[in-house]
Amino acid sequence: MGRMKWFFLGLLIALAVLGNGLWLKKSASPPDQPPLRTLIVEGKNGPVPLKVEIAADPAAWQRGLMYRTALPEDRGMLFIFPAATGEPFWMKNTLIPLSIAFADKNGLILRILDMAPCKNDPCPTYYPGVAYRQALEVNQGWFERHGVREGDRWRLR
Repeated sequence: MGRMKWFFLGLLIALAVLGNGLWLKKSASPPDQPPLRTLIVEGKNGPVPLKVEIAADPAAWQRGLMYRTALPEDRGMLFIFPAATGEPFWMKNTLIPLSIAFADKNGLILRILDMAPCKNDPCPTYYPGVAYRQALEVNQGWFERHGVREGDRWRLR
C-alpha cells in the first residue's frame, strides 16, 4: 500500500513537470477578459482615456474583435506591429460596426476609416492607403464623437 502512494505521488510530480505545471498555474486574468492598458487619445476636445486590449502577435491580430456582440464606449483594441505595414483590415465574423485609426510608431493618426460588420464571405477589406505601425479599433463614430481627427495623436500608458 505504501508503494502505491509513492507511485501516485511520483506520477503527479512527473505530470506537473512534463506539463510545465500548467494545471498548477493561475491565469493572470480570465481568457474572456484580457489585461487592459490605458491609451490617451489627444483630440480637439482634449485628452480622452480609453481602455484597450493589446493585439501584438499574429493570433491576436487575426482574432481581433471577432464574435463580440458589444464593445463598451470606453474600450477598444490596439494592434501593434513590429514594422510598418500597409495591410488591410477586414471584418469577417465581426458583429459590431467599428471605426479604425491607423497611426505611426509614435501614435500620430494617419487615417481613420469606418468598417461594417460582416458575417458571410466575401467580406470587404479596408485599405488605409498609408504605412502604419499601430491600429486602433473602437465603436463606429467614437473618433468623431470625441473630436479626434487625422493628425491627432495617442500615447499608451
